[in-house]
Amino acid sequence: MVIPSDLTFWSAILALVIGVLVLVLPRFSTYLIAVYLIVTGLLGVLSHLVAG
Repeated sequence: MVIPSDLTFWSAILALVIGVLVLVLPRFSTYLIAVYLIVTGLLGVLSHLVAG
């Protein structure tokens, strides 16, 4: 698994995508926010595990 070194870039892209999806699909906003938080948390944990 390749983890990009610039996680802030991918976090910003993910935030934009989720934000647009929340606007387009407001009924699924809870699920989209939950997925965003889980993915962001996993990226943060994995970056620390790989780095150290």
